[in-house]
Amino acid sequence: MTANGWFQILLFFALVLLVTKPLGIFMTRVFNRERTFLDLVLRPLERSLYRITGVDEKHEMRWTEYAICMLLFSLVSMLVLYGLERLQGYFPLNPQKLGSVTPTAMAFNTAASFTTNTNWQNYSGETTMSYLTQMMGLAYHNFMSAAVGIVLAIAFIRGIARRQMQTIGNFWVDLLRCALWVLLPFCIAAALLLVSQGAVQNLKPYDTVKLVEPMQVQKTTTDGKPIVDAQGKPVMDTVTEQTIAQGPVASQEIIKELGTNGGGFFNANSAHPFENPTPLANLIELVSIFSLGSGLTYTLGRMTGSQRHGWAVWGAMAILFLSGVTVAYWAEARGNPMLAGTDQHASTMQTGGNMEGKEVRFGIANSALWATVTTDTSCGAINSWHDSFTPLGGLVPLANIMLGEIIFGGVGSGMYGVLIYIILAVFIAGLMVGRTPEYLGKKIEAYDVKMAMLVVLIFPLLILGFAGISVVHTFGASSILNAGPHGLSEVLYAFTSQAGNNGSAFAGLTTNTPWYNITGALAMLFGRFFMVIPALAIAGNLAQKKYVPPSLGTFPVTTPLFTMLLLDVIPIVCAFSFFDVLGLAPILDHLLLLVADACG
Repeated sequence: MTANGWFQILLFFALVLLVTKPLGIFMTRVFNRERTFLDLVLRPLERSLYRITGVDEKHEMRWTEYAICMLLFSLVSMLVLYGLERLQGYFPLNPQKLGSVTPTAMAFNTAASFTTNTNWQNYSGETTMSYLTQMMGLAYHNFMSAAVGIVLAIAFIRGIARRQMQTIGNFWVDLLRCALWVLLPFCIAAALLLVSQGAVQNLKPYDTVKLVEPMQVQKTTTDGKPIVDAQGKPVMDTVTEQTIAQGPVASQEIIKELGTNGGGFFNANSAHPFENPTPLANLIELVSIFSLGSGLTYTLGRMTGSQRHGWAVWGAMAILFLSGVTVAYWAEARGNPMLAGTDQHASTMQTGGNMEGKEVRFGIANSALWATVTTDTSCGAINSWHDSFTPLGGLVPLANIMLGEIIFGGVGSGMYGVLIYIILAVFIAGLMVGRTPEYLGKKIEAYDVKMAMLVVLIFPLLILGFAGISVVHTFGASSILNAGPHGLSEVLYAFTSQAGNNGSAFAGLTTNTPWYNITGALAMLFGRFFMVIPALAIAGNLAQKKYVPPSLGTFPVTTPLFTMLLLDVIPIVCAFSFFDVLGLAPILDHLLLLVADACG
């Protein structure tokens, strides 16, 4: 760990804090339909779109109608993307003449992935998707799945803020305003910044160049598995040319970060120099991942009339973030203890510890920071391979997702996720003082707690159920690259990432199989929509309640004591759900590493 590394981490954190208030104020004005500096251009466009689509912007929806509209929109969007994938060979903007996305199960997995804001990829983007599919299919979903998450959080906040009302807003109006006012302007400006740094943005065919010297590479199957001969030796191939992929990268790169989508135009994701060309581009992308989630905490305080509560929630998220990045940075900077005293260990320590799987341009500090940030949220973009992290370093991103990605979180999903934990924290506080718990003037009753617990229980059921089946049956276990606890970590991370709508991969696991494509798609769909509906039900129920003035027995949610209670509840709930399996995977992996080191 170095002073330079900590400077990079703290600079990033300071920038996030700097943008929190202005973004929070702006989003409050947008969703309260107050005047903004963009109204002169966007308001006429908004009205025109309402007339074309027949939307009544003054119509308010109950939570059930809001949920149905969200589900129908997501279903139609998913079907359209699936059709585009299967028929892309017949459409234009396909200079590489790429055929339909196959197998069918992978196309289904991808459609579910981008619809749910997960962006899990069982394919290499530059060799699978045409420019049209990348732009009209994947980038479109990057915008709209992010917008869906944000408006669901806004609906939840309205449910808290409103008194004795049956409605929580209009889904179509919220969705359009989010896309036009929040996502599109920021993406246009930031995409131009990325282009200025060297991110590629064109529609040209790929270039083929001659290598200065021929290169020997191991042959692989179509699904990426290395080919070996009868003696187990690698089958090599001589390469004399290299194909340089390009395309509309910058425009997709910024929305995948700002919308906490993840995925990548290229298989190397944000380690690819066309996606992430410079340190400044890296910083822009990192801040983009946290910015809207952080801003929503200020929006929470402003819309509910309790700004101190918004900052209390922000403080809890900040402490969890700093704790995670500290552990990850320490573990990776420490390096592999089994290499202690060797020349290899000495050389890697000079570059900052465990450099396996790291992008050398960014080093240990930025790799640990990116891994923490991308799993604190539902982003899933990576600039280093989590499979190559030390066991404790890899535990941090895995645990971040298991917490529900509520540390600033996915756009919207992090906010309504942390609000679920707040309901539970307030309920526990009420039990301690022996009275009905209250949250910002609303009584938290049995229905609210039941819905909150439903959200908390669905998540581990998906992860542990699918992972358990995968490791005991050949159709799942045959895809595992590493034996022992590290192999279990690979399977566990895959289903955690998909159920948590994160999309990052631990690597080392071949997931382009019928089993992993289908179960992964189900995990993503259930992890998104089965958790959203109970949250909307809570919002609708809270909106109907009377305001209860605070009294001496009311637990304050604006103090450091509340922040500490929230910090206790979140990891305890996660530990009850996942500690056993974490003990069998990354924790056991770490202990075996220490034993091997001690035995020499």
